[in-house]
Amino acid sequence: MKNISIITIGIITTLFTLSCRTTKHINKAIATRDTTVVSTAPSVSSIDSVRQIKETMAGLKSHYIDYKTFNAKIKVEYEDSKGKQPDITAVVRVVKDSAIWMSLTATIFNLEVFRLLITKDSVILMNIRDKEVQYRSLDYLQEVTEIPFDYQTIQDMLIGNPIFLDSSVVSYKKLDSKILVSTLGQYFKNLLTLSSDNNVLLHSKLDDVDVNRNRTADITYDDFENKNGMIFSTYREITVSEKNKLDIRLNYKQYEFNKDLSITFKVPKNYKRK
Repeated sequence: MKNISIITIGIITTLFTLSCRTTKHINKAIATRDTTVVSTAPSVSSIDSVRQIKETMAGLKSHYIDYKTFNAKIKVEYEDSKGKQPDITAVVRVVKDSAIWMSLTATIFNLEVFRLLITKDSVILMNIRDKEVQYRSLDYLQEVTEIPFDYQTIQDMLIGNPIFLDSSVVSYKKLDSKILVSTLGQYFKNLLTLSSDNNVLLHSKLDDVDVNRNRTADITYDDFENKNGMIFSTYREITVSEKNKLDIRLNYKQYEFNKDLSITFKVPKNYKRK
């Protein structure tokens, strides 16, 4: 189904992921980013290198946001090969490890167009404009976006925790103001840029391990706020590319952690099932 519903799911739930379906070479849309494999400085001994890597990864892990509930209002701007698209306002509610609820509104008309519920094994999408509902397995999102994510990954993307982060560190380099760490996983190579003073994630560059796919995503985290010890990025820029380029900006206008939150999802009886 190649309509706005799939685009919307891809935009919100997969950080506007690599939804282009092609195996051709990607546009060099983000060539300004340095993706060269980095290494530790020659002056650092191997023992010190291992220690520094362990300390850095432990520091990154210490900023992992753990929570019970999360709710937010997000301004979504995105631009594809056809130019800038209408803004979306997304209201998101998450009960950790249980359910993700979303309401998507066309900002210009202040009109709700989609409502979405994701659980660990299912997806329900309501097309409010056309009075239609779709029931799918979580695997369906993997099929239409061609991204090997699970429920946990979707949660982490919405919260701002690192995604597709593997423990296999293949390179490490410490500079004056930042640290570069490269990991290699089953699906993606991940080049991370961390702040050198506190190991906060500033940037993630994902490249497909499969050279025939050449999917790539460039995620920048900015405008951090410290709320009750949680360092949260309230502004993010994402560029994804395979055949075409997609630019997204997420501005978290409101957000709260660990407030009393319940999720209900009722489908009107007159909605047509697709």
